[in-house]
Amino acid sequence: MAAPLLADLTTLRVGGPAARVLTATTTDELVAHTADAWQDDEWLVVGGGSNLLVADTGFDGTVVVVRSTGVEHDADADGVTVRVAAGEPWDAFVAATVDNGWTGLEALSGIPGTVGAAPVQNIGAYGVELSDVLTRIEFLDHATGERAWVPAAELALGYRTSTLKHGRRGVVLTVEFRLGTAPDGGVPVRYPQLAGSLGVELGSLVAPATVRSEVLRLRGSKGMVLDADDPDTWSAGSFFTNPIVSPDFAETLPADAPRWPAGDDVKLSAAWLIEHAGVHRGYAVPGSRAGISTKHTLALTNRGGATAAQVAELARFVQVTVLNRFGVSLVPEPVVVGDLLG
Repeated sequence: MAAPLLADLTTLRVGGPAARVLTATTTDELVAHTADAWQDDEWLVVGGGSNLLVADTGFDGTVVVVRSTGVEHDADADGVTVRVAAGEPWDAFVAATVDNGWTGLEALSGIPGTVGAAPVQNIGAYGVELSDVLTRIEFLDHATGERAWVPAAELALGYRTSTLKHGRRGVVLTVEFRLGTAPDGGVPVRYPQLAGSLGVELGSLVAPATVRSEVLRLRGSKGMVLDADDPDTWSAGSFFTNPIVSPDFAETLPADAPRWPAGDDVKLSAAWLIEHAGVHRGYAVPGSRAGISTKHTLALTNRGGATAAQVAELARFVQVTVLNRFGVSLVPEPVVVGDLLG
């Protein structure tokens, strides 16, 4: 029997064979499979595979695929506490919260992946981040072997980052949220683009179902909602994070370069930098099956038959082009497995 391909477990659809794959369908099975995988020198946990770039040579270790399911909740007068198994598909869970009248996640609709992966990146969109509603995670710690609940305050959640991404090795088993219940007036719209597309003022109250529907439409227009029939969606979402720079450096950029406050620093638009460095939507390195999405500059896509090496080549081209034009180093957002980006 041929070894399973990581390409079949990732939304970029690239990646070579895994030496061994263990699939967990319950939380207890996830604990057992993870403990088994930890006997190897090399191990990898895969949820939805939507933030993963794996080398064509594959992975010479054990891959634990997270497919555990289950949602529990406790409601009170002030809201609802929801505990979700790590393998639940993220968008299906968000849809369920809207259907149940729970608020706080509607702006995060359409993001691919699983619930357990969401705290690792501190996912965010349209003015909302997971840290706004995350209370704690149940975590199996690689260093201690212990299974325990970890408060969100201990995860150092920031812009697309957490201790789970940098240094704290282990596996997320369950994620707990504190959500609201839909008020009569709806939920506030916190992001200018979303407010504009809804035709309301920033901060206006809109029904959660309406917010979810519009977010899905906006994401779909950018190729950011997975579609098996549309190669423009065969990506890892936004491939680069928006750079954070000093105010002094931001002053050296063109006046029309978008920028937002980020504490004492300034956040830039990676998409604007790429476009204005001359790498436009639809671009591909000659002869490559990897290309920039025709819908969104930040998405590096597999046009069908691309290799991980071709995706990496395109990523390096974008990085070098932006660095040469603006002096800004773009940082890849996906987890990279293998020697691809240096």
